[in-house]
Amino acid sequence: MKLSVIITAGGIGKRMGTDLPKQFLLLQDKPVLMHTIEQFYAYHPDFQIVITLPKQYFAYWDDLCEKYSFSIAHQVVEGGEERYHSIKNALALTHGELIFVHDAVRPLVSYETIKSVEKCAIINSAAIPVLPLKESLRKGNENDSEHVDRSQYWSVQTPQAFQRSLLVDAYSLPFSNEITDDASLIERLGEKVYLTTGNEENIKLTTPYDMKVAEFLMKNKLANNE
Repeated sequence: MKLSVIITAGGIGKRMGTDLPKQFLLLQDKPVLMHTIEQFYAYHPDFQIVITLPKQYFAYWDDLCEKYSFSIAHQVVEGGEERYHSIKNALALTHGELIFVHDAVRPLVSYETIKSVEKCAIINSAAIPVLPLKESLRKGNENDSEHVDRSQYWSVQTPQAFQRSLLVDAYSLPFSNEITDDASLIERLGEKVYLTTGNEENIKLTTPYDMKVAEFLMKNKLANNE
């Protein structure tokens, strides 16, 4: 089965406290986005990889690829106003029978997670990786709240994967601010989304603290591979 992945790299890093978009920040002496691309290439070298980037960063990314001698084949497409529009632009370039969508700033997604999502999507058409919540939950505000059963909730990760025809149909729907990820868009079609197991290291790099955690995890990963 032919596989495509859309890697969304449109973040501007407000919560990271830097002028440089977080996908370009260095992690173990290499831009985060390169680590992310490598995870999918390592899973399958024939993975079609499509990156969404703000147009003003096309040349900057080209310079980074030259600087770091980064040669993994990929295509770059202009991101849109919202994540929805970026993915819709990228979807037009994909040719895989199964389409993955992944956050550029999740460079520690594991082989096992990608495999689990692929298997689940082949069988069920729509799959997302999740983890159970560890902490107790309460619903409400500081003056009026109540306990919530955490066993009924999951922390959602990427990559999310879908049969191509299903994702194309989903992105024919009009944009809405209520769309938070691809799974929520699929559900607007009346389709069911199936859950599979993610990996705990697959954090989304949003704050400086996340970068410190990722540096630690990446350092251990590299040490274990030596």
